[in-house]
Amino acid sequence: MMLLKCPKCGNTMKYQSMDGKIGNKKKRCVYCGKTFLIRQKIIKTLLS
Repeated sequence: MMLLKCPKCGNTMKYQSMDGKIGNKKKRCVYCGKTFLIRQKIIKTLLS
C-alpha cells in the first residue's frame, strides 16, 4: 500500500496496485478528480 499526494489539491490518499506493478499507471484523485501518474507522486510506501 502506498500514500499518494494529488498535485492539484494536495490531499493524500491510499493506493494499492492489484497486480503489484506501478509502471505508468494513472490514478484519479478522489477529492478533486485530477488524473496523474502514480510513480511521480508516491510519498511513502506503507508496510502492512
